[in-house]
Amino acid sequence: MHLIVGLGNIGKEYDGTRHNIGFETLDYLSDKKGIAITKKEQHGLTGVYREAGHKIMLAKPTTYMNNSGLCVAGLMNFYQIPLENLLVIYDDIDLTIGDVRIRQRGSAGTHNGMRSIIQHLGNPDFPRIRIGIGRPRLGSELVHYVLGRFPKSEFPAMENAVLEATKGVDIFVKQGVDLAMNQINVRKKTERSKEDKTKESNVPEISE
Repeated sequence: MHLIVGLGNIGKEYDGTRHNIGFETLDYLSDKKGIAITKKEQHGLTGVYREAGHKIMLAKPTTYMNNSGLCVAGLMNFYQIPLENLLVIYDDIDLTIGDVRIRQRGSAGTHNGMRSIIQHLGNPDFPRIRIGIGRPRLGSELVHYVLGRFPKSEFPAMENAVLEATKGVDIFVKQGVDLAMNQINVRKKTERSKEDKTKESNVPEISE
């Protein structure tokens, strides 16, 4: 079994906030796969689908962000899921808005949900998908920023990020984290390189 966890905070007041992009990705994925994430177990809500011979569980912790590890560790232990089959999707302020990065392992950084998961599992060596939400303006409080909603100008970038993250999940389940990293991370670099070249070509020449 594979366990795909999206991080966020339960409650309508948190819907659409930057900190809930993990939940948003799972909502899109569950809709795409035709399942509901409604079963209550291990401090979370879960839903299961089968694809290409794999059983995949989607999970949303209901503990609020800071205690996400209770749900993740509970599910991992109950279903005896190997660490390499865990994939956590979450927001990251260290990435540009809309950027998507898949990693095999890593620290929690400033993310309290990831910190809780690592503490409960006792191991940071599990795959994750980081979705960039950008940093707040200088002088703004981080808490207010991550619990705020995306402005309309950022909707296209975030919708594309959810699509990319969903593709990453499919590749991860069917072909492993290495291929998911190669295809998703490299695609982003290629797109950025094309954008940079386009910008350069649009710069007018300065005659002496």
